[in-house]
Amino acid sequence: MTLLNQDYQLTVQEVLRRPSFKQAYVAAGEQGLQRLVRWVHIIEVIQFEQLLQGGEMILTTGAAFKSDTESFMIYLEQLINNNVSCLCIEMGHYLSSIPQAWIHAAETYNLPLIIFPQAVRFIDITQDIHAHIINQHHKALQDLEKISREFHRMTLSSQGVSHVLGLLQSSTKAQVIYVPQDGQPKFIPQLGSRESSKWLDFLDGRLVESSNNRNTVSLSVLEEEGQTVIIQPVGAMGKTWAHLILVLNRKPQEYEYLILDSASLSIAQDLLRKRYIEERKLYSQTLWVDDLLHLRIRDEEQIKVLIGNEFKQLNELPYHVILIEFEHEQAEGQTTMVDGIESLGIHLSLAVRSVFEQHTFHPLITLKNNRLVVVAFDKAPKRPSKDRLQQVFQSLGLTKAEEEIRLTIGVGQRNRSFMQAHLSYQEALQAISLAPTLQGKVLFFDELGVFQLLFHIADKQILHSFVRTYLGPIIDHDQMKGSELLRTLKVYLDSDGSKQIAAQQLFIVRQSLYYRLEKMEELLGADYMLPEKRLALQVGIRAYQLLNPEIKL
Repeated sequence: MTLLNQDYQLTVQEVLRRPSFKQAYVAAGEQGLQRLVRWVHIIEVIQFEQLLQGGEMILTTGAAFKSDTESFMIYLEQLINNNVSCLCIEMGHYLSSIPQAWIHAAETYNLPLIIFPQAVRFIDITQDIHAHIINQHHKALQDLEKISREFHRMTLSSQGVSHVLGLLQSSTKAQVIYVPQDGQPKFIPQLGSRESSKWLDFLDGRLVESSNNRNTVSLSVLEEEGQTVIIQPVGAMGKTWAHLILVLNRKPQEYEYLILDSASLSIAQDLLRKRYIEERKLYSQTLWVDDLLHLRIRDEEQIKVLIGNEFKQLNELPYHVILIEFEHEQAEGQTTMVDGIESLGIHLSLAVRSVFEQHTFHPLITLKNNRLVVVAFDKAPKRPSKDRLQQVFQSLGLTKAEEEIRLTIGVGQRNRSFMQAHLSYQEALQAISLAPTLQGKVLFFDELGVFQLLFHIADKQILHSFVRTYLGPIIDHDQMKGSELLRTLKVYLDSDGSKQIAAQQLFIVRQSLYYRLEKMEELLGADYMLPEKRLALQVGIRAYQLLNPEIKL
């Protein structure tokens, strides 16, 4: 299947062959006859610059300028500035001849000046050319659809990418260059070593700049020695896996951008499918991580057998265990099937692995229900790991928000040695369990404050008793009266007793806050802001949140 470029481009020279131009002749600008005609416009006014977009064939009877050379030059200058394809003038009512100065001016700019020596029907010309352009566009879209289907079919074969590149080249008649992140570049048609090296040198820095752009559909258009170079990133999930480049000896047309986009999308789907298969394989190879985190592996020798040569290096690197809970934001009443959760998890695992590696972590990933467990080994331990983890989570959040996937993340403390991984895992579990309470999307265990101590009180009755001792009157009042004294107390204490800040955060007027504070003093005693009691109240509120995660304070 071959797409012939010229079939979809109407030039001034081709327009001259149409029946309505049978009597017309070219008075000037023959060098511009290959200009493309995108539309036809009749202009009979002297000021019109904002009406044009470029590529128009202009028809006029000369009513705007008549025989006035100065007016014609104003008219012509606007045409030149807007890059029209040609100017057609009808002889008759307003003009009987074309001055030599006009012909010279058009010749200077290589603007075809076409003369109708007799009256013609402009309506017939516009209908004829517009119908031709629309029909050609329709034919181009039909062929584009066929080629897109062929691209998709090709990617189902073992040599899918090579076949797509071949069809892209035959469809555009351009030099095609394919540069994968991992693998050898391909040139179609094949180039000699000197020429291919020259192109790779030219593309080198530009491809790095393109890869750093999160937008994997953002192409670049460059000019190099009279040629147009279009660079299209190929990838998904915020990562670029390859670059697809077209080198054209002409100005690219819209359909060439569309063909390139379709080819890059097909290649991206092929690469994504292969990475999905690889991720499933990696997933099956790291099932032992779940056994390690749950203390079902207690012998380092077992891990050495499972990991092989990587064991020594990884065992000495610091790491965090990270839980990533995912949920598809669906319409109410819909549910995600079990196999759907696994498929979603593996797709998420692809993105997670990619983003962690970009920020110099080596991730071991396993899937447990709707949670990914990541043991993220820090390959750059001299750089602050928390800053890079925040960047990882920010990138994941942006990527998954586009797919309407909600993420909640819990991060255990930094640790070393495989045999200590279960400790960081328990911390990540505890951190993520507080997500409903703290309403946070990313929770680091080392930022949980007093919650770290409360988690270690195994007897929850002790916590209940502590809460009742210090907060019982407040809780009872809220339950009986429907008030919000407990939330008010939390905000007031967390604001260091600032009435102004507390009122702002509670969205109430200062007078309402004074009333609540008086009521709290009545229930808790006038000494509730003294250091020891204040500390006990703040700990009690955290204990209450831990025991009642469904209640938002």
